[in-house]
Amino acid sequence: MNKALRKAVIAGNWKMNNTRVETKALIEDLIPLAKDAGCDVVVCVPFTNLETAVNLTKGTNIKVGAQNCHFEAKGAFTGEISASMLTEMGVEYVVIGHSERRQYFGETDATVNKRLKAVIDAGMTAILCVGEMLEDRENGITEELVAMQTKIALGGVSKEDLSKVIIAYEPVWAIGTGKTATADQANEVCALIRATVEKLYDKEASDALTIQYGGSMNAGNAAELLSKPDVDGGLIGGASLKAPDFATIINAASK
Repeated sequence: MNKALRKAVIAGNWKMNNTRVETKALIEDLIPLAKDAGCDVVVCVPFTNLETAVNLTKGTNIKVGAQNCHFEAKGAFTGEISASMLTEMGVEYVVIGHSERRQYFGETDATVNKRLKAVIDAGMTAILCVGEMLEDRENGITEELVAMQTKIALGGVSKEDLSKVIIAYEPVWAIGTGKTATADQANEVCALIRATVEKLYDKEASDALTIQYGGSMNAGNAAELLSKPDVDGGLIGGASLKAPDFATIINAASK
């Protein structure tokens, strides 16, 4: 991390976990553990839990995020949620282009770009996910693939609006598998993303951009990962479902 240049952000992606009752219990446990955080703290909860989470976190330093957002303002899009529906509730962050959305629900680089712009236009902050599959890494195309995903996702996004974007590098082979990229591997790709952004915009923009690591960061490896200069936080999966573990990661990012 380099807090002199950019924010450190720890965001929990709860995925399809927790009822409203469970959400209440987890957030109530987390509030006192995160109150002195020296980083931004976000919980990205299922749509059905957003109102509960927003109400519980009012007056705290914890912000609430959604896990997806449609690119149209309204219309015949059964099962989708618009940006205005989220902002009306007090949601401030949205995860865009998570690998599971790409893998299971047909997200493409083009639709990721459209959803990203919708989030920005609504005044929320997007957590944009990019990352390679195991076969991509084994074939030596991580650099090309991640750079391409980044360029397409940021197409048409101004330098000013880039301040509303966080990029999360998530090696798909390290999500939910128990495998984790080494701290050096994580930093290498985060640095690549930063260099790509510098080419698209300029050094000022790339220096200010928060880039998270999103591949099975946990209480045991967070400190080492966050010690790297281009890793500015984490998009946390399973470890965000346990308040003490999530707090340990927050504390590592607060140093």
